[in-house]
Amino acid sequence: MKPNYEYLPEFYKGYVSLVKEQPLITAISLSKKKCLELFKSITEDQGAYVYAPEKWSIKQLINHVIDAERVFAYRALSFARNDKSELPGFEENAWVINSNAGNRTMESLINQYEQVSNSTLALFKSFDTEMLNRTGIASGVEFNVINIGFIIAGHETHHTNVLKERYLS
Repeated sequence: MKPNYEYLPEFYKGYVSLVKEQPLITAISLSKKKCLELFKSITEDQGAYVYAPEKWSIKQLINHVIDAERVFAYRALSFARNDKSELPGFEENAWVINSNAGNRTMESLINQYEQVSNSTLALFKSFDTEMLNRTGIASGVEFNVINIGFIIAGHETHHTNVLKERYLS
């Protein structure tokens, strides 16, 4: 299945555009693989690096990817189960500040990312076509489940690009 642009909020179109024309499970699997390869190449010393004032460290960025994936996966699960409760947004900068990422090891962050992404992949593999097409409201906008999967893959791709271009170049 491909993204359904009818239920893709404008803000997320940039993330989804980073995902090449491919099936959803392939997109999630490839973004996970690329993230893991990149994250595993980062040393403990590099993890504390910040490329500019007021920007996140590499560890904080990785923790943000983990947090965002958890939020998106919960949204997908809720909508797939036909829960009509409106879900709140999350303030990413506040979450990063309160994440304690700087006191964690790169290994612990990588392990956590791998566990979360494996869980996300299993979750999306469990959805049938009807579930993937269900919709719900989060952050005041309507999403469908399949788009959330593409957003996860695109969000990860976005942040691996940022890591390569601004932190590791």
